[in-house]
Amino acid sequence: MAENVEFSFAMVGGGNGLPRIHTHGSGKKAENGICHDDSATPVKAQTIDELHSLQKKRSAPTTPIKDGSAGAAAFATISEEDRQILQLQSISASLASLTRETGPKLVKGDPARKSESTPRVGVEHQHYFTPPISISDSALKFTHVLYNLSPAELYEQAIKYEKGSFITASGALATLSGAKTGRSPRDKRVVKDETTAEDLWWGKGSPNIEMDEHTFLVNRERAVDYLNSLEKVFVNDQFLNWDPEHQIKVRIVSARAYHSLFMHNMCIRPTPEELENFGTPDFTIYNAGQFPCNRYTHYMTSSTSIDLNLARREMVILGTQYAGEMKKGLFSVMHYLMPKRQILSLHSGCNMGKDGDVALFFGLSGTGKTTLSTDHNRLLIGDDEHCWSDNGVSNIEGGCYAKCIDLSKEKEPDIWNAIKFGTVLENVVFDEHTRDVDYSDKSVTENTRASYPIDFIPNAKIPCVGPHPKNVILLACDAFGVLPPVSKLNLAQTMYHFISGYTALVAGTEDGIKEPQATFSACFGAAFIMLHPTKYAAMLAEKMQKYGATGWLVNTGWSGGRYGVGKRIKLPYTRKIIDAIHSGSLLTANYKKTEVFGLEIPTEINGVPSEILDPINTWVDKAAYNETLLKLAGLFKKNFEVFASYKIGKDNKLTEEILAAGPNF
Repeated sequence: MAENVEFSFAMVGGGNGLPRIHTHGSGKKAENGICHDDSATPVKAQTIDELHSLQKKRSAPTTPIKDGSAGAAAFATISEEDRQILQLQSISASLASLTRETGPKLVKGDPARKSESTPRVGVEHQHYFTPPISISDSALKFTHVLYNLSPAELYEQAIKYEKGSFITASGALATLSGAKTGRSPRDKRVVKDETTAEDLWWGKGSPNIEMDEHTFLVNRERAVDYLNSLEKVFVNDQFLNWDPEHQIKVRIVSARAYHSLFMHNMCIRPTPEELENFGTPDFTIYNAGQFPCNRYTHYMTSSTSIDLNLARREMVILGTQYAGEMKKGLFSVMHYLMPKRQILSLHSGCNMGKDGDVALFFGLSGTGKTTLSTDHNRLLIGDDEHCWSDNGVSNIEGGCYAKCIDLSKEKEPDIWNAIKFGTVLENVVFDEHTRDVDYSDKSVTENTRASYPIDFIPNAKIPCVGPHPKNVILLACDAFGVLPPVSKLNLAQTMYHFISGYTALVAGTEDGIKEPQATFSACFGAAFIMLHPTKYAAMLAEKMQKYGATGWLVNTGWSGGRYGVGKRIKLPYTRKIIDAIHSGSLLTANYKKTEVFGLEIPTEINGVPSEILDPINTWVDKAAYNETLLKLAGLFKKNFEVFASYKIGKDNKLTEEILAAGPNF
């Protein structure tokens, strides 16, 4: 290479004023007369497509089979191509039409990238599957399967093909869920057959709305035909429940990259070895949400239908693109399958201290469940769905689904920091230039959400399992201001308040006056339970008694008066209460009993003003306090009437104990 090369300009003759460039080497002349040779070996590509194909290396096709593992010898004889074909056969069987008794022709890979998805050595090596019977137009085409794509691949699919998909400044994928920005509980149906007629909770107060087998099959056929008509579908094979002994295999077939990435985050992600041995799923979701149901079909009341068939272990989604339907649909399934194994399924948060002490947090929206279960001094097992078996507690999910409205880094740093590449942001509003999200903007909906893998939370416990809980904390945001900040519950009281699932919201009336509105949701998740609430309550009491857990009722709402008169209990005080529960110091405190609800309340907690521990002390108008207390007690009694006639056990003794644990006036 030339050394100390100098540049100078000389005027070119002809008067055009353009300089001629001269180079002068102060040292020896460079080889071949080249002053700067920064060239490299030419790329091994003859076309742009070949150059692009060199950019990405293929993933390792197989995971080595461990010696001595079950079926290792037999599995080792299967070639990678045969393994891929078996996988496609399984997916084709999932997408099979029941009337034509055949699934679609399938091929792996993105149809827009045929040069990449098909090896150049010959078409005969492409992984595809053609079913033996073909009696429809859809049989004339291949359906491309995009199988368990990575977040990066799903980003590409969403941004390229789905309008309303953008990368935000933090790296998260912003998407739109269409016309529906929340769940549609009135459009959710469950097939009522001989088994479910006996097992499930039907009638007044139940979230289970019946449909018959025939109508389910009509909707299933409609969903499958729609998915098979598409050029490509997304398929996720994943797991539910971190307890390997009670894990459920789920398959999600969808038409949108948004849905595939959402479920990639929310379900447990399999290892390559687990994926190769996945086999037939235990439960399948057909998400054809972009296509409406037929409103002339029996039981249909709108263009939306979310249908569960527990016998077939299938779920069909039509007429809604809201991804939360898949998450909560699977939660309903777990509420049915797990109790059959004597495992309690719970709508709760869960964390664990450094000494292995586990706490469960139950609470409806606005009670502080997410805030209080997220504690930097404790490991997060999960934020929403759990199982309690003889092995301990386990998270059902592999991710978190957090509310984003008015999110700030100061209030929720863990959630804020989790919103990065790989996270799905639903229905948020962002600056069109900077792509910074405005979490206070409700232009699309107030129900803005973020879906991200649980390991995006720094103190998440992986695997998401823990020992038996020591504390069961029931949270209520009492806007009436009459419940104490904390109460210790006996087993019967725990069951009563667990079945009640109480909180109070503040809703505006027409004349502008805001009054507290009592809200009751059985088991703190009535929309998702399948069995009668008393069955879950009995299982909870049994496990608490067996493993020595203590029940607590914590009010995160108002003190000194109802909403508009009193003030919200300060969060630092609530955190001190929760800390005292975790440490065990609250077990040794002195207690006194309240009137009407008969709650045991401590007389002193370190760091909490003693006068607020008994709510009557904070009310200036004692008569108003007593009136409001009786009003709330009456609402509890009225709500519990639907459960009072239900017998638990042969002698009905447990039912009587639960009723006696309620308000007495």
